[in-house]
Amino acid sequence: MTNQTVLVTGSAKRIGRAIALRLAREGARVLIHYQHSEADARRTAEECGNADLFRADLSSVAEIRRMFDEIAARHGRLDALVNNAARFTRFDPLDITEADWDFIHDVNLKSVFFTCQSAAKLMLAGPDTPAGRIVNLSSLGGLRPWAEHAHYCASKAGVIMLTRALAKAWAPRITVNSVAPGVIPFDDIDERGLRMIQNTPARRGGTPDEIADAVLFFLTASNFITGQVLAVDGGLSQR
Repeated sequence: MTNQTVLVTGSAKRIGRAIALRLAREGARVLIHYQHSEADARRTAEECGNADLFRADLSSVAEIRRMFDEIAARHGRLDALVNNAARFTRFDPLDITEADWDFIHDVNLKSVFFTCQSAAKLMLAGPDTPAGRIVNLSSLGGLRPWAEHAHYCASKAGVIMLTRALAKAWAPRITVNSVAPGVIPFDDIDERGLRMIQNTPARRGGTPDEIADAVLFFLTASNFITGQVLAVDGGLSQR
């Protein structure tokens, strides 16, 4: 990853932070995206060697395009994109409103497409082959249904199919793959998450660094690996 310019969305904290730190350790020039968590973003950027910061509301296509214009102006190129930013809520499907649906899908699916589109235009502007790498974070919820997260599961299943379609559209110059995390516990894990960990064949939750490992694999793999989904879930998707 030496001297590769990589944008990681939602990289101020949690899994995105772990991905950014790992890529920086591998020599990448990491670009940190955030929306609200400015203090966390600045701390992550400092630990990534004073990485550039980009603030954008990914629910707005205009904001996405502005951010990529800034990336082009500052760096002139983009070698890789990691779509990590996401939203998560829980509702009985009978209670989901249009606003609830849009709140999830605007970031979890719509923004993934438009960030991929903007990144691909920048990547394909150069003469190099291969031109770039894209990794979209989906979820175990995109592979297995969760009754109280129908809107979330639909968005993450959409990310998986979008990944496959874009991999086909942009081959062989851009690879597009997806990492589907299982339960990655943080301080706010609830009882449902703890039950999922108990049912995980690996008998533990995952770590952000393990997700970062999978992202790094796709970013450094040959272009013969594209359109794939790697579940990093301790075997839970197989139960």
